[in-house]
Amino acid sequence: MVRRKVHLTEEVRYALEEGVPVVALESTIISHGMPWPGNYEAAVAVEEVVRQHGAVPATIALIGGKIRAGLEKEQIEYLARAGRRVEKVSRYNFAHVLARNADGATTVAATMWVASMAGIRVFATGGIGGVHRGWAHTLDISADLEALARTRVAVVSAGAKAILDLPATLEYLETRGVPVIGVGTDTFPAFFSRSSGLKLAMYSEDVAEIAGWVHTHWSLPDTGGVLVANPVPRERALEWAVAQAAIEQALKEADAKDVRGKELTPFLLQRIVELTGGKSLEANIALVKHNAALAARLAGELALCLPDKG
Repeated sequence: MVRRKVHLTEEVRYALEEGVPVVALESTIISHGMPWPGNYEAAVAVEEVVRQHGAVPATIALIGGKIRAGLEKEQIEYLARAGRRVEKVSRYNFAHVLARNADGATTVAATMWVASMAGIRVFATGGIGGVHRGWAHTLDISADLEALARTRVAVVSAGAKAILDLPATLEYLETRGVPVIGVGTDTFPAFFSRSSGLKLAMYSEDVAEIAGWVHTHWSLPDTGGVLVANPVPRERALEWAVAQAAIEQALKEADAKDVRGKELTPFLLQRIVELTGGKSLEANIALVKHNAALAARLAGELALCLPDKG
């Protein structure tokens, strides 16, 4: 009943029916994460990476008041050209956008929700949202964390965005029972940088082993998502000190301009691109592709564990 509310492309529909691995992809990164035409080129390239590694991509968005899992290239181009004119959709405003027959680019939280509705078990993104700096005064905590706690989807990301309070983000995930698994690392990746220095209890280089852990987690009652933390490729990574200097400067500017709420993350990421001479954008594109490749492999291993898709 619920799945029929999600409009699938024929490619995605066939894959789900036949047990072919599928990887969900978000659309906020297209409309709000990068400028045209790089956003379109990156989105198409990420879908191709998923296919090259044996899975079917399902980019998720709201278009014309319909929930879509899987987009045609012209729909991706539309989102890319429209940019921030397309509304940024999380769970709190999902129904509002849908009821107005409007277009929406889905965040991590919204993408996980739709993926779960559609029966898609794996989702590749850049970096998740988390607990913002100064959270004790603002209570600014991303809905991504609650989505991870509640939604049975494995999210492959380069950790959490480095603009966040990373120790608090990890504490929140632990409190909500979300396993965080490092891929070839025992420290939490920091988006642009390979390591935050924060230790992880679970880590492995073996994708099949990680899939087994995810499957076991989901075999238990009242469990939600899993965060698979995959460091940015070494050749595109920013040194921790360089990334932190740019972040601190961007945060000061955001505070001076009173940039808050859902506008804060796009503002900070854009300023960091400018302050790093474009290196953070190069890292962002590289890590999304890297995560897409891993997610496709993980989806393939999970398909062996979960032949009935849950």
